[in-house]
This record gives sequence, structure tokens and C-alpha cells, in this order.
Amino acid sequence: MSVPDYMQCAEDHQTVLVVVQPVGIVPEEQFFRIYKRIASVNQVSVRDSQRQLYIRYRHHYPPDNNEWGDFQTHRKVVGLVAVTSCASAKEWPQTSDRFHGQKEVYGATLYDSRLLVFGLAGEIAEQQRTDVAFYSSYDDCPDVERRVEDFVESIFIVLESKRLDRATDKSGDKIPLLCVPFEKKDFVGLDTDSRHYKKRCQGRMRKHVGDLCLQAGMLQDALVHYHMAVELLRSVNDFLWLGAALEGLCSASVIFHYPGGTAGKSAARKPSLSQAADAGKRHRPGAQEVLIDPGALTTNGINADTSTEIGRAKNCLSAEDIIEKYKEAISYYGKYKLAGVIELEACVKAVRVLAIQKRAMEASEFLQNAVYINLGQLSEEEKIQRYSVLSELYEIIGFHRKSAFFKRVAAMQCVAPTIPEPGWRACYKLLLETLPGYSLSLDPKDFSKGTHRGWAAVQMRLLHELVYASRRMGNPGLSVRHLSFLLQTMLDFLSDQEKKEVTQSLENYTSKCPGGMEVITLPDGLKLPAVPFTKLPIVSETHLGLHFCQSVLKDVTPLERSLMASLFNFQWVRGDVCEVQLMVYNPMPFELRVENMGLLTSGVEFESLPAALSLPAESGLYPVTLVGVPRTAGNITINGYHTSVFGVSSDCLLEGLPTVKTGGCMVEVVPSLPRLQLSTSLPRSAHPTSEELSSSVSLQLFNGESQQLTITLENIGTENLETLELTSKTLTTKEKLFGEFVSWDLQEALSHLPLKPGQSLTIPVTVKVKLDFSGQENLLQDLNDDGISVTGLPISSPLRQVLKPRAESKPVSSEAGKAEHNHLKTLEAVLNFKYSGGAGHVEGYYRELCLGVRVDVEPSVFFTRVSTLSATSTRQCHLLLDVFNSTEHELTVSSKNNQDLLLHASECQRMAIQVDKFAFESVLGGGGAGDVAELEPAQEPERFTSPKQLEEQRLLAQAALINTTLNIRWNIPSLQREGEASVEGVLNQQVLDHLQLAPLQWDVLVSGKPCDCDAVAECRVGEAVALEVRLTNHSRAAVGPLALSVVPFQDYQNGTHNYDLSDTLTFIGSNTFHINTVEPSQSAVCQGALLFLYTGDFYLNIKFQDDRSSSTTSSATTTTASSSAGRELPAAWFCLPSVHVRALESPIENGA
Repeated sequence: MSVPDYMQCAEDHQTVLVVVQPVGIVPEEQFFRIYKRIASVNQVSVRDSQRQLYIRYRHHYPPDNNEWGDFQTHRKVVGLVAVTSCASAKEWPQTSDRFHGQKEVYGATLYDSRLLVFGLAGEIAEQQRTDVAFYSSYDDCPDVERRVEDFVESIFIVLESKRLDRATDKSGDKIPLLCVPFEKKDFVGLDTDSRHYKKRCQGRMRKHVGDLCLQAGMLQDALVHYHMAVELLRSVNDFLWLGAALEGLCSASVIFHYPGGTAGKSAARKPSLSQAADAGKRHRPGAQEVLIDPGALTTNGINADTSTEIGRAKNCLSAEDIIEKYKEAISYYGKYKLAGVIELEACVKAVRVLAIQKRAMEASEFLQNAVYINLGQLSEEEKIQRYSVLSELYEIIGFHRKSAFFKRVAAMQCVAPTIPEPGWRACYKLLLETLPGYSLSLDPKDFSKGTHRGWAAVQMRLLHELVYASRRMGNPGLSVRHLSFLLQTMLDFLSDQEKKEVTQSLENYTSKCPGGMEVITLPDGLKLPAVPFTKLPIVSETHLGLHFCQSVLKDVTPLERSLMASLFNFQWVRGDVCEVQLMVYNPMPFELRVENMGLLTSGVEFESLPAALSLPAESGLYPVTLVGVPRTAGNITINGYHTSVFGVSSDCLLEGLPTVKTGGCMVEVVPSLPRLQLSTSLPRSAHPTSEELSSSVSLQLFNGESQQLTITLENIGTENLETLELTSKTLTTKEKLFGEFVSWDLQEALSHLPLKPGQSLTIPVTVKVKLDFSGQENLLQDLNDDGISVTGLPISSPLRQVLKPRAESKPVSSEAGKAEHNHLKTLEAVLNFKYSGGAGHVEGYYRELCLGVRVDVEPSVFFTRVSTLSATSTRQCHLLLDVFNSTEHELTVSSKNNQDLLLHASECQRMAIQVDKFAFESVLGGGGAGDVAELEPAQEPERFTSPKQLEEQRLLAQAALINTTLNIRWNIPSLQREGEASVEGVLNQQVLDHLQLAPLQWDVLVSGKPCDCDAVAECRVGEAVALEVRLTNHSRAAVGPLALSVVPFQDYQNGTHNYDLSDTLTFIGSNTFHINTVEPSQSAVCQGALLFLYTGDFYLNIKFQDDRSSSTTSSATTTTASSSAGRELPAAWFCLPSVHVRALESPIENGA
């Protein structure tokens, strides 16, 4: 026997073999239709019996194999069904002869036969014959199955008779010796009367009867005969037949343990019509038939606990013993070279049983043995079948890579050099089937999920073989697809040389058949998905933007804005050039040319503007900007980008890129808006700016200096500019800033609206830096060491004083102190231009254009000490400032109505400024400390939430008023730069109190002339001198009633005052004046007169007291008084001007 049946299984031992063959010329399609119907009758219940007869059908069976029918009866052809076409009665004799000739081929073993004749009508067709059935056509044959069942029953009758005949003990008859074909010549001349020979005959016959019992459905009898045969044959060392007896014993035990069969899922081993049909289509002359799909073997379909069932069958092997007996039988077969087919089929049967038992390792040992069984010279087709079956068996036991190996060997066998016409299509199909075993998929998405699976070197070899096979098939499109897949998925495992070779091959293929994104469908229905080149180049980041970085917003409520932000993270404008920036790099060892690179979008109409780029070898991150223009408004989704590399067009989706965190993003395209381009009169900033800024400028100013900035806005869009707003925001800084950092005048610019496309307008902007001018603590200490007091004590003269020269051992400023006071400070602000127009303006959309302003502030001057001195007038005082020049240049400091002060580098001098005291009542509605207590909560400005905040703002406002009045400025002549020196951050509460004008204003007039500022009122002796005291109440509460007393005295300038002047002067009337309650903003006047009797210098001391109290009078300059409400008033409120009266001699009248 030279042709193995690789689809053999243990349960085939209980089947009878029936051959179905065409006779004459029969259309193949019609034959297999009938064959399928015949093969459906594979299990027949015998009448008047509980036994089942199983039939195995073949449409081709080698006669050589039939000669082994005595060795194993399931190999014997016992039935023949012939199918023929006969169009007329003339053809019938010839057809009948052909049928008889066909029977002669298997005549020695046939039990019965049938002939199915199609197309014949007439007298011949009307004959009633048991071995021939006539049908008018292939479509009109309803009783084919019934006739086949009758035919099977006739076979059973013959089978049962033979079983009974062989099983009956005929002691007088001589038992014939059953032989296999190659044994017949070996037994010539043997002693047939020897006991050894008789035991051999008995053992072989017992084994043969066991086969017949198994086919006849008598399982228990078969087991008994097999056991007896084993004992007899073992005693005479008849190893070949002993192996057959052991295999029969194993087969019977398998049938008992696994009634569902070992070859497939079908219950009771009853294949469906579809399976029979597939088998019919799959078989061709010279090949073995497959009625049950071997790849479907996944479960045994029996009870997991078979121990109870084993006990029911006497002599039945256990599951473990079955495998041991198979091993023993195979070892016996291996002793005979001509029994290689039997040994191979036994290995296959054992593997199927082990697969049911889930014993994969033991099954692999049987398969390994089967690989090395030598069957002699096999044809290429038989080799292909052998390797394919080995692959399927390895797949059954879960050895997927081993299965793929043999499948690939079978594929290579299809195109062996010895084959005249290599089967490249069959090779390609088998190679595709090996992919899962090597953890290889043709879907590139499977290679973007985590780590690489499988052996990359083997996978690359397999892909190269697919490329070559598809090229030999004459399908360059398939070659391009497989080569693209190799380059995309195996790029990390290719050497530099391999990368060059693969890309060169790909370019050669694409020159004939360019690669695209279409799905390729193979003839068997397998679909090859597209392979986008996401690694050529590799994209690591994506950024969306407008060609001009201007954000687009809409006037909506905060809730609507938050909802829009959750849906859209960016906005584009219809008709504007929009861009997506990709960060890419080239992983190839040579220059990579990427052509036709553009955006993939969905939603609104979008015009993509493709780009071409050339990336250097292993370039590193490289920015690539893809642009396009949305032509309609709506929502657009950026799905990815498309490229053309090496002749392969790719659509790369963002969601499929493992290096990009976000997938496709949605962008809202708003209606058309104008677009402004910004330019300034200052150069652009060299410092990196935020992405939100359209532009930025930087400049360097001294503290207190200001500079003009001219901003030009040009409408470069297609819509008119209709609205324009400008706001500014100073970025958070630890430095305290006084005044407005950035200011502008927008009226002139707004007069040019609407601004047509191509026109421009200018906006003047003033940048002014005014930080704290107060000196630091260590600098104050340096000044104290130089002899200038920092305690605020009065200085005898308000004239400017120059610092004494420092000792050489102590420089003007130490390096640490100089570094601390001369370091640059940075201020930043953002100018935000909000503008709109066109269709977008109608729907509430607008653009924002941001300009960053960065100023590096260099110190100019410091005020290291501030104090005050009283002036001769109660409404004036002297403000003393120690000014330190922190620059490296000579500068001058000037103030209002004051002489310029010249300061060298790092020099400090004192300047005194005489100022009028300030009425702070109009500043935030506040005055002195007493007025703060008067304010009720309802009177405070709403923007201040606490009295502390109100007080802080009041102090700032007071300092700003003083600073404006002083107008201190510095000037550096060498640089032609000047600026303001602000005292806003320098003045403390004590200084502010000294600079404040008292709320109660006292005016003393002598003879109608005010007495203040050391003025001396002159009068004549003997003449009445009018004295008037006027009180103006600038406080917020009523004052009074008050009583004022005028006390005259003389000052001898030696510390002695003379108050006894009753003989020197006299009052005309009373020297005490009464003032009623004075309401806020009201005035009261007291009038009296004096008469001087002698010449001299006299002083008037005015005292006051509460008119309703009995408290002792006191000097207004030292004691406080109480108002009508019982509130104590500060003594500073009663600072009356000093009154100096000089009495002169009266002129002598003429003729006196």
C-alpha cells in the first residue's frame, strides 16, 4: 500500500468502504451533486436489529490499497455505486459493459454494487432491476437516498454472513492463513502442520473476525476477538498482525469512549450535507477524500467522567491504555519497511485521540515519529498533502508555530524546481495560512498595540516570500501591498542596508503599479486592508492654528462659552489660511522625500494645499506645517494627513498614531471676519513669547521714564473692519507699580472705521514705568555712616547738603549693595485688540490680536530718607528728600519752583522743597485721622470691602496728589533721557500728617491785613487797631461753640515773656470772643480792637476753650479742646498764625 489516507481516524475501523465513481462521460458538477446525496447516507439502522452500519464513501480509491483488505477490513472495497449518463437505448449496451468492467477492478472484495443511469427512457428504463436504477434526469431523482439505504442493507447481509461464517468454530476445517501482499512469497514452503503455523493462522483469523464484528456493530464481540488475537499472535511473535490486533483493540476502545468521534464535532459521526458537498468539491483523482473537516476538532463531545462507562465494557481499554497500545502497535509496524503507510496512519489516529484527551506533548511525539516515516518515492502532490496534514494536526494540538512551519514547507513544495508548472497561487494561499502561526497579521493596526509579538526575522522572511509569490502570480498590486506592510511593521527590525533594499524594491514595483489605500480582495474572499505609512515619516505631535495667530471668540454668556469650549478647542475662519503643525522625524538612514502631504478632513468644504518636503537622514524632530482653506462655515474634523512616499499613497489617521496622544479633533469654522496685521515702531522682542501673542516688543527704560509706541494695524483680509476695542493687562509681578503702565488714545483710530481691506490705522501708546523709588535698608545704613541723620530730626537750615566724602576703606557702594540696587527689573503687559466685521460680526464673532510689551527697568534715583520741617507759615512746610543717583551717569534732579540738583554717579544729596500744605478732604472723601473715625459704613465707596482697603487707597491717592504737585524729575544729559522721580512709595503716615492742611482754617487779620509768614503788622500809637479772627470749618462735623481769649505779651528774646502790659496797651471792648457752632463748610468771624499806648514789638497769644465747659483755658498750640458732641479734636486743628504787631510813633502834626 503506497497511498496513505491522512484523514484516517480510529472510528473508521467500524465503517464499510463504498466507492462511488462515474462511468463514461458524466459532467463533474452533476456527478458531485449525486455524490453528495449518496454520501449523506453514512449511517443506517439495520432492520430487525439495534445495530448501526457506518459507511465511508470514496470517489477514488487505489486498487493497491484494496489488497490490504484482509489485514484491516475497513480498507476493503465492499460496495460500488456507479453513476452514468445514457442518452439513448443504443448507448445502453456499452454503458452496461463499462459498469461490469468497473466491477471487475474491485470484484474480489465487492459484496454488492449499483448503477445509477440518468437520461435514459423507454423500455430499458422500465425494466425492474435491483442493481440498476434509471432516472430521466439529474434533477428528477427523488429516491436516490432510499435506493442507497437498500444497497447498504444488502451489504450488511453479506457482511453478517461472512462474520458468522468466519466466527463459527469448525474444528475439522483447516483455517486459512491471511496475508498482506508482501508476505505471500515469504510463506511459500512453510510447514503448514506445525503448531506455530496453526497459532499464526488462528491469531490472524481472530483479528479478522474482530474487524468484521466491529463493522457489524458488535463492539463487545470485537473486543473479545481482539484480546484473543493479541494473545495468540504475541505467542508466535507475529509482530505485523499483532500490531494490527492492538490497533483494532484501540479503535474499539476509542469508539466506546468517544461516541462522538475523534475527527470532528458532528454528533454520532453523522456529517451534514454541506460537509459532504465540500468533500466532493475538494477531491480530485489521485487525492485522498476528506469527509470530515479535521480542523474542526476542538472537543470530544462526551462525558468528562468516563470511569463508569469503562466498567460497562468488558475488555475495553482505559484512556491511558489506549495510547500505550497505540505506541506498542506503531513500534511493531516500524519493524516492516513496507508497512510505512500503516504506521503513518496509526500515528495520525493516535494524535487525534490525544487531541481529544488534551495531551498535546504526547501527541507531538507521535507526529514527530510520523515525520520521519519513509514512504519511498512520493510525488510532489503527495508531499504537499503530507506536509499540509501534518500542519493541520499540529494546529489541532495547539502547536501553532509548528503547524505554520509545515504549512510553509508545503507552500515551498508547490513551487519545487521539479514541478514543470509551479503552483504559485497554491503557494501564495498556503503562505497566507501560515501567518497566524507566526503571530503575523496583515492588518497594520495589530502592530500598533503594545510590544511586538513573534519572531521578527521569521516574519520578515515570510513577508518576502509573499512578495515574491505575488509577483510570480503576475499581481504587482499584491507585491506592493505586502512590501508596504513589511516596511511599515518591521521597520524597527530592518538594518540600514535592508531598509535601502526594501525601499528600492518598493519603488521598482510602484513604478508599474502605484500603491493606494484601497482594500484588496483575494479570490477566496480574504481582504487585505490598506497600509498607511505612519512611520515614514513618524509624527510625534500635532498643533492646530491659524496662519496668523489670532484667536476667534464669540460674544456669549459664560455658560454658553463653557459649553462651546467643551465641544471645540479651537476655531478657524472661513476663507482664511488655516494650519496644522506636525513634529516629524525621518527614521531612515537616507534622505526621505515626502510628496503630496496634506490634511484629511470631514465636515465642511475644505481646500487642502499639499506640501512636499525632504527630510535628512535620521533628522530628529522637524516641524512641518500643513495648510488649507475652509470654504464654508460649520464644523470640521481634522482626521489626519495624507502622503505619497516611495510611490505609495497613504491616508494616516491621527487616532491610529501611537505617538500622538489625541485622535481627530473638531474645529468650528466661523463666518468670514476681517484680519489685521500688526506692526510697531519698536523692534520685535528677542525674548521667546507665548503662543497666544501675535507679536511682542521689548524696550529698556530707567525707572520713571516713558516712551511713545506707535502701533499700526493693517486690514489684510477681505472684510471691512467695523469695530475695534483695546484693553491691556499687566502681568503679575512682585514689583509695586504706580500709575498707568500702558496708556493710549483710541479716538483718532476709531474715526477711520469702517476700515476697508488694504487700509491701515495707527494708535499712539505711551509706556511709562514708575516703580518704588524708596531706598533699601543697607543703603540707609551707608548714609547714616556718612553723617546724615535718618531719624527725621529737624535740621537747622533747609538748604541742600552734600554728603561728606567716604573713606577709601569704604567705597561709595559695596559690590553687593550695588548689585542689589542696580539689577534690572522686568515688567510685562499684554495689549489685547478685539475687532470684528463682515458676516462674523453679524453673528457675534470677533478676533483677538495680542501684543506683548516687555520693559526692562533700570534704577534711576532712590529717595533714601524723607522728613519735614515747619515753615514760618502755618499753611506751608519744608519737605526734605535725600536723593541717591544709582546710575553710572551724571544726572540732575529738579522740582517745581526749585533749583536743579546735580548728582554724580553713586552720589547722594539732600534737597529741600517748600510746599503748601495739602487739603486732603477731596481725596476719596477723606481727611485726617479724625475724619476717618467719622465715616459711617454707608458712606464708604462700594468698591472697597473693608476700612483697611479704604485707608490704603486714601494714602495712595494722597501720595499721588503730593507727587503731582512736587513734579520731581530727573535728567541724564549725556543720554538725553529724562523721567519722573515719584515720591508715592516713599511717604509714610507721619510725613503725610505734616503735609496735611488742618480742617479748621484760622485767619487773623490786623487792620485788615493777614498775619502770617513772619509778617509784622505796623500801627501807630494811639490809633485803634482792628483785630479780626476768622474760622472756616472744612471738617465733616460741626465745631463749637468756642471762646477765644487774646493775651498780649512782649518777648525779650532771652526766654522771658512779659504779660503785664496793662499800662502799655488796652483792648477796646472785651479781649474774649465767642464763636457759635460752626457747621461743615461754614465760617465764623470775631472782631475786636486794640489801642497801643507805647511803641514797641508786641505779640498776641490767642487761647480758646469750650464755651459750655468750665475747663481751664490753654494755649491752642499745646492743648486740645472738646466740641459740642464731646469729641476731642487734635491740637493741630488749632494752629493759629502768630501775630506780631509793631507800634510806631504817631507822626507829629504840623503846627502842634
